[in-house]
Amino acid sequence: PPPPTSFDVGPCLNQTVVPGRTVANLVVPDLLRLDLNQPAGFPNGRRFEDPVVDVTLAVIFLDLARHPATTFAALPVNPNTLDQPLPTSFPFLAAPLGSPPTSGGAGTNFTFRSDLPSAYRRVDRAGMPAVATALVSGNPFKNEYNDDTPAIDATGKWVPELSSTLTI
Repeated sequence: PPPPTSFDVGPCLNQTVVPGRTVANLVVPDLLRLDLNQPAGFPNGRRFEDPVVDVTLAVIFLDLARHPATTFAALPVNPNTLDQPLPTSFPFLAAPLGSPPTSGGAGTNFTFRSDLPSAYRRVDRAGMPAVATALVSGNPFKNEYNDDTPAIDATGKWVPELSSTLTI
């Protein structure tokens, strides 16, 4: 077998993406920050069509001084467009796919709940899905990571785990 190898991920994680924000600030803690005075999209939140996993992996693994965050998203292996246009009114989602489609595509087969926020339970992380997908996937801590909250992330609990995964 080939000899094991490793590399220092510090320079990758400490790259500045935009003034005052490093790669590490974007992926840990797992939350999206929005500045309503800035355009939507990476690194200011994400739009529905944004290639979130591709961009997150690019900022984790690439030298951003040489390669833009859109490098992986621009590879021809990615779909080049949506399979159907998105509506311009709420709920802004295309009709479901499937055989047969589950709601007929009209967007009228559901009722919005009006429960208090305390009635809901977060079941998985949503801010940066590539972190769980690429850096914790296959790892015995994936469920624990997904169950934790951004408040736990702020303590730095997951930084050693993510860094060791990047070093492997």
